[in-house]
Amino acid sequence: MPKLPIFRLRNTEPSSLPELRYYGITLSFTDLQLGVDNLRYDVFLSPRITTDLKFHLARYICRFGEVESLFEREVAPSATQSKFIRAAEGVAKPNKSAPVDLKALLVSIHLAILNRAKTAGNPSIDVLGRLAVLKFIRTELHGQFARILEQCRMKARSLEGVRQEKLMRTQELVSSFQVRKKIILRRAGQEMFRLLREIEKETLSRTRRSLLGELPSDIYRLFLNPLIFSEDGSDDYLCAEHYYMFGNFEKDPDRFPIFRRLALSFLRELGYGKAVDDEHLEQALNAPANAAALVGTGNGEDSTPEDRYREDRLDIWTRILQREGVISHVVASYEAVPLLADYAPRVNPQQIKNALIFREEAARVEKIIAESRLNSDRLFAAIGRVASCRGSERGRFAARLLHDLICYHRDLRGLEALGAGFDSINLVSDDKIRELSALNGMLYEFLPPEDQKPTEDRVVHHVILKADVRDSSRLTRSLMEKGMNAASYFSLNFYDPVNKLLAKYGATKVFLEGDAIIVALLEHEGANNLSVGRTCVLAWEIVSLLREYNELLERSGLPPIEVGLGIAYQGSAPLYLMDGEHRIMISDAINESDRLSSCNKRVRKRLAPDAGVFQVYSVLIGSGGNGDDRAGVDAGTEEMRLNYNVGGICLSEPAFRKLQQEIALSPRGGNLIEPGFNGPWVDEQCELFVGTVPVSTGVFRKIAIRQNRIAQVDIRDLSILRWTDQCYYEVCANPAVYAALAEGQSTTAH
Repeated sequence: MPKLPIFRLRNTEPSSLPELRYYGITLSFTDLQLGVDNLRYDVFLSPRITTDLKFHLARYICRFGEVESLFEREVAPSATQSKFIRAAEGVAKPNKSAPVDLKALLVSIHLAILNRAKTAGNPSIDVLGRLAVLKFIRTELHGQFARILEQCRMKARSLEGVRQEKLMRTQELVSSFQVRKKIILRRAGQEMFRLLREIEKETLSRTRRSLLGELPSDIYRLFLNPLIFSEDGSDDYLCAEHYYMFGNFEKDPDRFPIFRRLALSFLRELGYGKAVDDEHLEQALNAPANAAALVGTGNGEDSTPEDRYREDRLDIWTRILQREGVISHVVASYEAVPLLADYAPRVNPQQIKNALIFREEAARVEKIIAESRLNSDRLFAAIGRVASCRGSERGRFAARLLHDLICYHRDLRGLEALGAGFDSINLVSDDKIRELSALNGMLYEFLPPEDQKPTEDRVVHHVILKADVRDSSRLTRSLMEKGMNAASYFSLNFYDPVNKLLAKYGATKVFLEGDAIIVALLEHEGANNLSVGRTCVLAWEIVSLLREYNELLERSGLPPIEVGLGIAYQGSAPLYLMDGEHRIMISDAINESDRLSSCNKRVRKRLAPDAGVFQVYSVLIGSGGNGDDRAGVDAGTEEMRLNYNVGGICLSEPAFRKLQQEIALSPRGGNLIEPGFNGPWVDEQCELFVGTVPVSTGVFRKIAIRQNRIAQVDIRDLSILRWTDQCYYEVCANPAVYAALAEGQSTTAH
């Protein structure tokens, strides 16, 4: 019995159209001062950075242009290097020192830009600085190519009448270098793009969130545009690698404007054009997620009604491409991409694509391949696949095209927005313009700390950290009773470990007491040193380090060392007395840190058994009034503050306010901490603030700050009478707090 044909019935119900995203790509600045010409923003980049960037760009161009051999001499390598530097600088005098690694160079200038934006409290400065760096690189790529080309020509002229054979080889090399300009600039640009993308992922994005908080991602997505170093976005190789290899000639039916028109017609045919005008409808072509929502991937999955609706819409899109006669070009373009590695640049990419469609073009390409002694098997295999592509396979190519078309449309519009941004920047190189712009407060200078003027080393703020040993007298007596040397015990297990941490954070030791260390972190003018944040991390590391030492001491039968730490901030430079050649620091922050690091014996006795995960508490008691009155202390009586600080870090309120300016602190409700973690004097309104401190390039440390109201307690049994309006702040050092935060984040994510 013959098999009956199977017919698939289309869904007769009207499909529900997905809600599209509309994304208008613009680039704007907020609260920036125009430059001296009142049209553009004046930007000055570090001369050291720009000189080294020129060197690296020249090196890339020489390498990809294959003209390095023209500058080689039969002398030491340093001579060749100096030649490259002369090419980079465009001057005859060689540089005495080689530039630093390019990646480190890019990180340095971008961190300087971020720090300037943080200091000014304006994220637009970060965007302006990044645009300025990109404009410099784009401009310098062409400038270095022109300089190196001229030097190559001079090299060729110097060989005239000397060595005819070498002259001909050199002229051929120079001619090839000139003809391959677009390829050379593209490869050099792609290397720069790769490095910029790496530092954004590894360092800049996290540093930006730490310093400026969460910012809209749309702006920074512009800086990850693969077209960023192309002239107009029409490079065949870039399009083949990242998007679709559009046609370039007027006769080509698969040019980008044609596909853009077809995509808009597709949206109108689905019914989207009724609610929005054409200009707004075009913004739907800037959101790649719309392609997946409309047509999916074309894999034939129809397990849900929405999958079937997507397949119906894909059929409409495929029929539009077939009606315009471009579907074979679409298939050929994607099939041509793997062939570029074998046949390009001997064969033009567009020729390879057309050879997969037209027999005459295939014959011409086959001839070129044969002359180049290349294997043509892969070409003919691709021709066969294009000719046999039918049905659902065409649908998959059509779905892929819509996604790639929207990605390209978005990045092309992004390139246009960047171009407008480049036009709004004046890269200042003239000393008089720089002086005039700076004098009038119009200049945006981006200089790493090592390039800033010595006058900017003036100290403007400072932070004091005091680490005080608990019950040092009792500990000393205990050691002496065992016949041990207390001095060496403290030195090996406290002073020496802490001293090793100071250089890491740029901290200086103010002085050493018998049972305490006092250190300072100085903040200089013009630099964002994150002094309070770095001091908090230093204190956290001291507590963690001593915890590890104590575990070793206890296993050896020795008494542990318990400390309390206090951090105080002063918004001015410290004063100094001179004792001969020895400087003695005078600062109110020293006295404040001493109070914060202290621990009242009575309070410690009361809290020691059940202090919980928190290690800092503060209460107020009254020294006057009726002792029998449990209702509290009269308003007019003198109050005294008692602290508990065992293995904890207490932060002054001015230091906390400064920390809020340094990094983005996110408030977390006290209910993130489990009930079992509640201490005896934990306020119901207790808040945790969580942030990330950049310690060094690519290294970050999460810190949690607890804000708790100070309780007024009964003088007899230290029971709470009332909560005051005053607060104290603890830098949480107990690992259990961070474990609870991580668990809370994980639960929220799920």
